Amino acid sequence: MRIYVSIIIIGLAFIGAILPERNTSRGELKPEEVLDIALSGEQYFTVDEVARMVVQEDTTFLLIDVRSSADYQECHIPGALNLPLQDLFNPDWLGYLDQPAVKKIFYSNGNHYAHEAWIAEIQKGYENSCIMKGGLNEWYRTVMLTEFSGEKISPGENFKFEIRYKARNHFNKMNSLPDSLRSTFLTIKRSKEAELVGGCE
Repeated sequence: MRIYVSIIIIGLAFIGAILPERNTSRGELKPEEVLDIALSGEQYFTVDEVARMVVQEDTTFLLIDVRSSADYQECHIPGALNLPLQDLFNPDWLGYLDQPAVKKIFYSNGNHYAHEAWIAEIQKGYENSCIMKGGLNEWYRTVMLTEFSGEKISPGENFKFEIRYKARNHFNKMNSLPDSLRSTFLTIKRSKEAELVGGCE
């Protein structure tokens, strides 16, 4: 718990360095309010929940990869938008963040940088922001590597593993594309997303 609180405090200090000075009509939260929300744990989605959204092509959420562009190009969860942490409040990206009806789910390799992005987002008053708990490290452990090893499987377990296998297949297909095809796909995807949020480029 002490480490977790330290991450939150560091995140609150970090956002002071990256947030632009601008007037806003939305209600910005005080640090103690952010801390209360963070300690509630309600901001987390499990990798199984995210995997189900990916497989079902759920349009009510936006998965945001806050790692570097190089890391994103190497591998990422299908459908994720790359928004590096240092560019979080670049005006070109605000159309993606300011969507109250859409769940924005941040992830990185672990929790740390996703926490910083989430803290920055909610501190500025943007709604419906979340974190994929454990990041890509947990995605690999849970979605990519687990196998059912029992003799009998319950309907609930069967559904869970079926979703994991489908998400794994999507992940492998996307990340096995040649760089040229993947770049083309991502360019088209970003262009379509920009149209949906009002012309962000």
